[in-house]
Amino acid sequence: MNRCSAIGRRGLGLGLLALTPITARAQNRAQPRALSTVAMVGDLVREIGGGSIRAETLIGEGVDPHLFRPTRADTARLLAADIIFANGHRLEGRMGDVLARAAANGKPVVMVAESLPRASLRANPEYPDAADPHVWMDPVLWAEAAGSIAAGLTRLIPDQANVFAANLAALRSRLAALHEYGARVMGSIPPRQRLLVTAHDAFGYFSARYGLEVDSIQGLSTESEANLARIEAIVRSLVERRIPAVFAETSVPDRAVRALIEGAGARGQRVALGGTLFSDSMGKPGTYEGTYHGMLDHNFTTIARALGGEAPARGMLGRLSAA
Repeated sequence: MNRCSAIGRRGLGLGLLALTPITARAQNRAQPRALSTVAMVGDLVREIGGGSIRAETLIGEGVDPHLFRPTRADTARLLAADIIFANGHRLEGRMGDVLARAAANGKPVVMVAESLPRASLRANPEYPDAADPHVWMDPVLWAEAAGSIAAGLTRLIPDQANVFAANLAALRSRLAALHEYGARVMGSIPPRQRLLVTAHDAFGYFSARYGLEVDSIQGLSTESEANLARIEAIVRSLVERRIPAVFAETSVPDRAVRALIEGAGARGQRVALGGTLFSDSMGKPGTYEGTYHGMLDHNFTTIARALGGEAPARGMLGRLSAA
């Protein structure tokens, strides 16, 4: 069993690992440093923490967290942070030993996705001790998981508890509006075309929330291999159902997705590349798509428009650079 996952399931029931009182060093800082493994976690930490913390993210734009292996410098950053926020459920599988080491040394480590009840999560057929880690694809579940961030920050800086609670409430309100937009535009896709085909199985929570079928070339982890039989089976579905588009992902090479398009074309069915979705990483820092809200707005809008639904070209808030 992954040691971090095991630790994350013990403790306070909030996905908190070895949370300890504020250290003297942190008390003397204006802004304790919170380091998140992935941007989908880091953006929520930034919003909830506000000006009380310095929020940083370890794994950058377009980098696949399933395959990320921390360098010595990365490990040093993790161990030097005042608090660490990770997704958990083996998303950061190659970082498990470092996270466990940090927790064993008394470092506060919060496993955000592991704060949710297992009954609300999808199974992971490759690892029975973990769930599908892609919880951020469902803004309803992600808003619930954000409570573990507020709890972790409150343990670190108790006198800012009211600030963190207010920021969490505001965040949840924005995510509720985002979910309503997603439900509306996903609901506009014609029934026959409600099949979402992507590079790897990152959209299970998304599809379950919004009533789509989902199919993917690779499994939950991009470490799994794409095989010819899988590609041929998906091509048959595309042709039989006359699905108009398939989707690449920013953190996964698009070769196998393009093989689907070629395979369908050889059978007389034109299938377009509907766009590139954000799956395991967000957009460029400093852009709207580089926020969690912008990431999902892009995905909602791109999927709906490519599969025959209705969505404004520039998304929910008119801020998308492209859709």
